[in-house]
Amino acid sequence: MEEKPLTSAFDPAGARTLSAYRAGGGYAAARKAIEKMTPTAVAGEVKAANLRGRGGAGFPAGVKWGFVPQGDSGPKYLCVNADEGEPGTFKDRYILAHDPHLLLEGILIACYAVGIQEAFIYIRGEYEELARRLEEAISEAEVAGILGKNAFGSGFALDVRVRRGAGAYICGEETALLESLEGRRGQPRLKPPFPATVGLFGRPTVINNVETLANLPGIIARGAEWFMGLGRPGDGGTRLYGVSGSVVRPGVYELHIGTPLREIIFLHAGGLAPGRTLKAVIPGGMSSTILLPEEIDVAMDCASLTAAGTMIGSAGIIVLDDSVSMKTVLDRVTRFYAHESCGQCTPCRVGTSWIRRIVQRRNDGRPRAGDLDQIVRLAEAMSGRTFCPFGDAAALPVLGLIRKFRQELEA
Repeated sequence: MEEKPLTSAFDPAGARTLSAYRAGGGYAAARKAIEKMTPTAVAGEVKAANLRGRGGAGFPAGVKWGFVPQGDSGPKYLCVNADEGEPGTFKDRYILAHDPHLLLEGILIACYAVGIQEAFIYIRGEYEELARRLEEAISEAEVAGILGKNAFGSGFALDVRVRRGAGAYICGEETALLESLEGRRGQPRLKPPFPATVGLFGRPTVINNVETLANLPGIIARGAEWFMGLGRPGDGGTRLYGVSGSVVRPGVYELHIGTPLREIIFLHAGGLAPGRTLKAVIPGGMSSTILLPEEIDVAMDCASLTAAGTMIGSAGIIVLDDSVSMKTVLDRVTRFYAHESCGQCTPCRVGTSWIRRIVQRRNDGRPRAGDLDQIVRLAEAMSGRTFCPFGDAAALPVLGLIRKFRQELEA
């Protein structure tokens, strides 16, 4: 039977309760970590597992933890990034909805490994029901003595709180998330310093994605070697691939890291509707570069997609068939990024709005010669010149669409 450590316990009938979670072995890994392992050993196991961040950047989680200064007796924080705002991405909501205690156990393990006693789950404002479920799960765990001042009677203390965002896509960027948590407008900070040394309230802070933390119980329970066996060298485990668009069975699929994109679309997601042909695929959420049908024979992992000129990002796969107009895609991409730019830095503020005005004018039937070339120049001027990755996220899909579908967009 294929192992699915993240989704095997999903059951709408009640798996999200503490009793159901513990009946399936829940919190045994956290107890093992706290009672039988040192924090250094826990961090070492995660590092050996090659668990890459599942939020978009793909940075190894164990390495990130290692940047937190040792020997500092002051407070340190964990911030859980549950601000799932990337268009085409909906994987984390399934963990929050069906198995919130899996996330809480991962939080407990991470905090023990790094020496953190206070964690914040920053969840997007639209996830109102999921925020309520998280708060219920935290309350259950506190009453059971799993969270709070004396986890498992060990003396290790951990306070976990839920904080809701206000609907800003930019707050998915880690430093904008910190600004929002501190009560200010969500805008990115200039780095360095990095959050691991100067983060929330000026203190060392670890920021991890929901799916990243949900992998920790399995790693501690079964070991780094087992986790590595599920993935590829340098990129361990399974991954939640969210497939949407022109497929027969859209949804979230937990598959081994490196599963071919073509297999995900045509085997697991059921392929396209009868009579339709594949036109393009966006492989990692809206901010990733679009792929043509002849480019989808690629493994869905960080290294392979980077080599293919795109990125895995949040693993949100958007499938487009021959009925989809690329003019519509360009319209929606540019509208989204112009609306969501925080406006802090000039290249992004001016670039996204200028591109949007050109696209809107063309939509209104007033195209001009050289419009697409001007859009390319503006997008290239944004790339690598902004406070945060938002500029690249706005530029890459636009550049990909124009370079690969220029004839259609010019028509």
